[in-house]
Amino acid sequence: MHLLTRRQWLTRISGCAGAALVALCLAGCAGQDQASGTAPVAASGALPSWRDGPAKQSITRFVADVTREGSPDFVPAADRVAVFDNDGTLWSEQPLYFQFVFLLDQVKAAAPSHPEWKNNPAFKALADKDYGGLASHQKELLQLVAMANSGMSVDDYDKTIREWLATARHPKFDRPYTELVYQPQLELLRYLRANGFKTFIVSGGTIEFMRPWAEKVYGIPPEQVIGSSQVVKYELVNGKPTLTRIPKLDFIDDGPGKPVGIYRNIGRKPILAFGNSDGDLQMLQYTAAGTGPHLALLLHHDDAAREFAYDRQSKIGKLDKAWDEAVANGWTVVSMKDDWQTIYPPAKYQQ
Repeated sequence: MHLLTRRQWLTRISGCAGAALVALCLAGCAGQDQASGTAPVAASGALPSWRDGPAKQSITRFVADVTREGSPDFVPAADRVAVFDNDGTLWSEQPLYFQFVFLLDQVKAAAPSHPEWKNNPAFKALADKDYGGLASHQKELLQLVAMANSGMSVDDYDKTIREWLATARHPKFDRPYTELVYQPQLELLRYLRANGFKTFIVSGGTIEFMRPWAEKVYGIPPEQVIGSSQVVKYELVNGKPTLTRIPKLDFIDDGPGKPVGIYRNIGRKPILAFGNSDGDLQMLQYTAAGTGPHLALLLHHDDAAREFAYDRQSKIGKLDKAWDEAVANGWTVVSMKDDWQTIYPPAKYQQ
């Protein structure tokens, strides 16, 4: 069956335990960045869910080089910028981008107020969970999504997202979506911050969908979340200043939009970038083109037993051109199957 790429969906929908010292340091910096001038934190015990191998070694060697004063590759803390894609890099993305599941649920929730939708072929396909049918009626589906989400204040939309995340569960793992984050990546984020890095999300998903939970789950505050965005307007509603969502796209932070989003929102070129799909190719290219030390990482989903296995032929998180470029340019390809001892945190995970 055919599914739209993330960029196409966003375009149209908007119209989506180790040593005590180390452990103490990591626990203290889960939600904040380490101040400049602090001594580097050793890798020992910091990445327990990463198997020893070339991928882990490339990360720890890079961090040691850029944080050791006197090293020819030393990078001042202010310039230690690390950017991560979200979908498929920090949490799962199959069988459908989680934000798309949310949007489709919004359409279902709005249906009682729209009896006329019963004759809409896209709504019928949605009710039957017929994703092939949805792909055949994309125009009608996008009209439903626009109607279900337009005219809502940003505060109400934020509340809707939080309520959905508190109750929605993944169809395969039967766990809340925010528990389907990758334990090795949580450790990596903490390890980087303990070594003076500032960590950012740079995602094709929308900032409105990620900001309500990113700090609690990843330790990344809202102002360090970069994503696609929808137009909002300021108005007085019953005398109260209100920001209202308009069904029009403001910015697409996917593919070539990612370096633009980084430039606009960070103003510094990253020295580390981590992605998983062709949608991250330009972000990785932009980072790898830096004149100083840099590290480009690409996650390969090759573990069908513990998560999912997909790459070149996938309609969600396709990894084709980026994989070829990673091999050609010596970027670090991380195998989920071979490099990660575990995938997800324990159930009922709390940051």
